[in-house]
Amino acid sequence: MSIEKVKVTPAACTVIDMLRKQQGELMFHQSGGCCDGSQPMCFTKGEFRIGESDVLLGEVHGCEFYMARDQYEYWKHTELTLDVTEGRGASFSLEIPLGLRFIIHSRLFTEEEFRLLKEEDKVGLVD
Repeated sequence: MSIEKVKVTPAACTVIDMLRKQQGELMFHQSGGCCDGSQPMCFTKGEFRIGESDVLLGEVHGCEFYMARDQYEYWKHTELTLDVTEGRGASFSLEIPLGLRFIIHSRLFTEEEFRLLKEEDKVGLVD
């Protein structure tokens, strides 16, 4: 059984499809900065420069999802779910002109799920 670090809701998939038609391939990044910087941000693939301090958590609806490594240290025990809500964030994320913004819901992994993640060596889990 494979454990996913990041999932996506049907509502977020609908917005991703809309944005993909307008922008082409997409990617997500969550920096962990203050305010809106802690929200997931959607970019045209390659528009945001990924560095050694970023961790690839997986894919959501065909889009790579990265998180800043220092932020990941706080979230590594959680399953993340990308969702969307009404409201305008103050970021450069592509959904903002639609009057929407991507958000993250989280839940702690069970002990068994976290053990399996460690065995699979998903994104460098160490305790």
